[in-house]
Amino acid sequence: MEPSIPKSKFKARALEYFRKVQETGQPIIVTERGKPVLRVVPYVPSSDEVLRILRGSVLAYNRPTEPVDVDAWESLE
Repeated sequence: MEPSIPKSKFKARALEYFRKVQETGQPIIVTERGKPVLRVVPYVPSSDEVLRILRGSVLAYNRPTEPVDVDAWESLE
């Protein structure tokens, strides 16, 4: 179960709760009059963003069934 806190407590100590979520990775539910109104979660990059970062970093091999040259492996280090 995710921990929950009242909106009034969250407002006064928001930065502390942000740090806690960032460090633990555990979401926090913010409530108003006992009802959930907000969920604070850690940022996770989307798969599209990860793929965009990796674009251009992979070598292409025209003959994938043949062994890879030793020099090619060393260039990846």
